[in-house]
Amino acid sequence: MIIYFKSALYLFSLILITYQCYSVNIYEDDEPLKIKTIVIDAGHGGKDPGSICKAGYEKDVTLAVSLKLGEYLEKYMPDVSVIYTRKTDVFVELHKRAEIANTAKADLFISIHVNSNKSPTPSGAETLVLGLHRAKENFETAMRENAVILIEEDYNAKYEGFDPNSPESYIIFSLMQNVNFDQSITLASKIQEQFKDKAKRPDRGVKQQGLLVLARTSMPGILIELGFLSNPNESKFLFSKNGQEVLASAIFRAIRNYKNLFDKDYKNEEISLPSDTIGLEQIDEQEIKTSINDSVIVKSIIANTDTIIFKVQFSSSGTKIPLNSPKFSNVENVEEYFSEGIYKYTSGNTNNYQEIIEVQKKVRKSFTDAFVVSFKNGKKIPLNEALKEIKN
Repeated sequence: MIIYFKSALYLFSLILITYQCYSVNIYEDDEPLKIKTIVIDAGHGGKDPGSICKAGYEKDVTLAVSLKLGEYLEKYMPDVSVIYTRKTDVFVELHKRAEIANTAKADLFISIHVNSNKSPTPSGAETLVLGLHRAKENFETAMRENAVILIEEDYNAKYEGFDPNSPESYIIFSLMQNVNFDQSITLASKIQEQFKDKAKRPDRGVKQQGLLVLARTSMPGILIELGFLSNPNESKFLFSKNGQEVLASAIFRAIRNYKNLFDKDYKNEEISLPSDTIGLEQIDEQEIKTSINDSVIVKSIIANTDTIIFKVQFSSSGTKIPLNSPKFSNVENVEEYFSEGIYKYTSGNTNNYQEIIEVQKKVRKSFTDAFVVSFKNGKKIPLNEALKEIKN
């Protein structure tokens, strides 16, 4: 009887907290909802590494993707204020993450995590919203994400006796399909669309889970599982700079499309991001600059042989795009080459490096992530190798 009484008391207290959190009017002065403030929550951190694999810690992937996402938001959506729950490798208690969002009166809460499994087989991205899990696998994920409270001081008092390992504690989440549920589902669906269509990740769908960090926030919120550290191939992608940029740009596009639904004054302008160039090898710009400086180059670089050619690569696609496509209307001399199952599109064709840099500047007016590629005897080679060869 005492056990049932404590459970009922716990249930009532959480319902009260839920009511207080969610009795928030999403309209102010009867004006349509606008997305003005977004909180980005990099999961785990500090003494809490999250999932672990041979390549490293979950906390490092979540922070890298969160910072890159924030960079895209600040650059391409300057009217939106971006707030981070952490920007460095520090431990932030779960309730404080929600508190940061609530204090800021954020319009969206985006929590970024990475999945793990006992088997190395599962792969793909999924997006979670607050609710009651309906499968054992989902319950295991919820327990793992909520278990962070166990390393917090006095967690019993902070979370009203919630036990992340007890199935009974999760009953409350079945009552939490609140006013923000539909908006959270909408955003989650748009993120999964981008993961599938742009980032080319296996689609694990949108799921409901009993997640404390979402239960304590007073705005539409989601928790993203970027992939599986337990899958060796996916782990390499998650720890790569290109993979992190692709995932961040996919999330950014989803947020931008979501904002466009509510903010009629928002102009959804076309831009180019790494998710448009999925599968491409990104060149380390610092390495390129070092190569140029080491060769004491002044004004121009002329290849000593006609076998090295420079081009500007600005787009790619899994399907063939006509060279006269309206998408390429602002780019001159568009060419196509096929590599690793991907159609890739370039502009410019010269053995003069300085000339190709000027072409890149023009192309970047339409495709901001356009970059220089090099070919030798018709075969693509690393740019730093081409620069070293023409230096000699």
